[in-house]
Amino acid sequence: MLSRTVVSVSSVSSTSPSRFLCKVNPTIPRFLGLKKLPHNFTNCTTWNKYLNLNRKCSTRMDNFTTKASAAAQPLTNADELIGSVETFIFDCDGVIWKGDKLIDGVPQTLDMLRSRGKRLVFVTNNSTKSRKQYGKKFESLGLDVSEEEIFASSFAAAAYLKSIDFPKDKKASNNLFYFLQWGFVIFVYVVGEDGILKELELAGFQYLGGPEDGGKKIELKPGFLMEHDKDVGAVVVGFDRYFNYYKVQYGTLCIRENPGCLFIATNRDAVTHLTDAQEWAGGGSMVGAFVGSTQREPLVVGKPSTFMMDYLANKFGILKSQICMVGDRLDTDILFGQNGGCKTLLVLSGVTSLSMLQSPSNSIKPDFYTNKISDFLSLKASAV
Repeated sequence: MLSRTVVSVSSVSSTSPSRFLCKVNPTIPRFLGLKKLPHNFTNCTTWNKYLNLNRKCSTRMDNFTTKASAAAQPLTNADELIGSVETFIFDCDGVIWKGDKLIDGVPQTLDMLRSRGKRLVFVTNNSTKSRKQYGKKFESLGLDVSEEEIFASSFAAAAYLKSIDFPKDKKASNNLFYFLQWGFVIFVYVVGEDGILKELELAGFQYLGGPEDGGKKIELKPGFLMEHDKDVGAVVVGFDRYFNYYKVQYGTLCIRENPGCLFIATNRDAVTHLTDAQEWAGGGSMVGAFVGSTQREPLVVGKPSTFMMDYLANKFGILKSQICMVGDRLDTDILFGQNGGCKTLLVLSGVTSLSMLQSPSNSIKPDFYTNKISDFLSLKASAV
């Protein structure tokens, strides 16, 4: 956890964190609802204009272009699908495991796909763990998955901040003229768990908050004024089992009162799988509290945002048409694949049931659906 150092420079307290943003790399990755920015940021007023516009952009599901197609088809020939792509991207919760229990047939399925020369990537919206911590979870379940194959929304939050040259320290970048001149640091306030903190630390960003603020309480005495750090330039909100009113108020003050402060969400999932016994309220419940208190929409870096898809395609040099996205959620996994121009396969081993998929009110149709990923084995055999 960062030890906060107060810099005794008179201009610091009145300085807008948005001033560094006007120097940002204009090639900002596309993600939920964010409009393309111009390539010539001539002053900070221009940047703030776009910040204000994008605050009004909804990042909910209905802002995406859903795929207009006929009814989803059951997967009947796994060989044909496997042969048509180079890479499989798998969601984790509800696809590979539920809670801490491995779904039947997963190890054999992954081994078969690797034997066919397929690249496997695992993408999760769960931000409670870092990539390294997820690697240990895969290992504990008997799965041989490298850290380089894992992409969590905790990592995506740090990767996004790097993509916009968010300052790591006062000597971080040539873009940070104001910071070099005034000698202060911009912080990230974290509403979330250890995974986000570890990824921010690995990326070199300085942060406040996290689980440490879970035990803090506000005593609402007459005339009480809650202070907040004026140098917070981004608030990152993820799933948080230590969520409390202190965090809501602190993050809200930063977003409302620190000019240019970014509001970043790892995801807006309604539910998550903490155990295999039932569904639990997801990260969207935490994000929703801030949407209500700030009247701003977040920049979402997890699924179904295209940020992670663009990142993966660039990192591995993958053609998106050669990817199949496999997931259990229509409004995150399948929409993530569709917005990325990938093939999509829905598995019914997690959140989505067959009746939900076939409901007349559902407008998101995957290319194929099946019960679980181990159907690749049986369907492969039956198709021969």
